[in-house]
Amino acid sequence: MKIIVVSDSHGSSASLKEIIKRNADADVVVHCGDSRGEMEEIKMRYPDITYYEVRGNCDMGSTLPLQLTFELDGFRFMVTHGHAYRVKFGLGQLFCAAREEGVDAVFFGHTHYACDEVCEGIRLINPGSCGGIGATFAVVETKNGQMLTNIAHLKRSFFR
Repeated sequence: MKIIVVSDSHGSSASLKEIIKRNADADVVVHCGDSRGEMEEIKMRYPDITYYEVRGNCDMGSTLPLQLTFELDGFRFMVTHGHAYRVKFGLGQLFCAAREEGVDAVFFGHTHYACDEVCEGIRLINPGSCGGIGATFAVVETKNGQMLTNIAHLKRSFFR
């Protein structure tokens, strides 16, 4: 199963569209918040993909949840933006919440810096910011009971 994880697009729909276009074979797309509603067009364009989204601190008026948990391919995942767990000051609160939820991995954003760490068997993945220059995202693949992750960079030409 192929999961694309994005966060903090902040209205940069061009980068978000390009990431999904290049990964149209994905089974799941997860947006970790601060999307300003860009996912609606993506969902219409790629209706066969399953989507999970949460609300970020900049998603004013959004009815999306602050946190989700779900299971895929034998793994349990948690998604949150991260601001409620003060991730800009460390990952301790987020790790404790993930441990309480009994998840294998947590996807989060907010810092705009990509990371992929394992703490006491729980994978903490921040795809960075998929908005603008230097956009990053995460590719997570599950197969045969294993989870493989990669932080990818969206390289775009400015001369089209």
